Amino acid sequence: MNFVIVGCGRVGAELAYRLFQNGHQVVMVDVKQSAFNRLHPDFRGRTVEGEALSAEVLERAGIEKADGLAAVTNSDTMNAVIGHLVRSHYSSVKQVIVRNYDPSMREMLESFGLQIISSTAWGAERIQELLIDPSFRAVFSAGNGEVEMYEMYVTPKWDGKAISELLNGCNDTVCAALTRAGRAELPTSSTSLKSGDVLTVSATLDGVKTLRSRIQEG
Repeated sequence: MNFVIVGCGRVGAELAYRLFQNGHQVVMVDVKQSAFNRLHPDFRGRTVEGEALSAEVLERAGIEKADGLAAVTNSDTMNAVIGHLVRSHYSSVKQVIVRNYDPSMREMLESFGLQIISSTAWGAERIQELLIDPSFRAVFSAGNGEVEMYEMYVTPKWDGKAISELLNGCNDTVCAALTRAGRAELPTSSTSLKSGDVLTVSATLDGVKTLRSRIQEG
């Protein structure tokens, strides 16, 4: 696949190399030639120096044949404008992803209807989870962490009780799987729990907070 990345900072350089390693064609765009020094020595994609708001620069980067574009500069405003420009004028680009650094700017980015990745919000969410209770392990994050998949261990207090009893009152929480002795299954609300089971649940932050409290109180 063909990808264009705008912004050769730490995130952009790492993303470009990961895509290249996986066999994709990558074009890196940055306003400064010196920024390309961050690229891995083994990177064999193309580089284009210039302002990505220029149609001429984007076309030199091959935007018309690109499968996706990631705008990952250190400016949330710039990322939003570039993403909107590509979405509006290059409908052949299937995926347009923009990086959000300042959480206070997320509402502005969302107003453009763009797919947003907020490294700041996501990182803070992960650290908070580990600080509060490392027994709840996030295994998948949707969006920017608004809904996540967690793995949690069933404590002896809940041995023999039904999943419905555990989740009673835990709004915004759904049980997706139960793993017992290494074998996973799709449980029902009446499935009995055993100490040591691993539950995979999908929940919002508020939902998982309530579930943590239920697990601890037994």
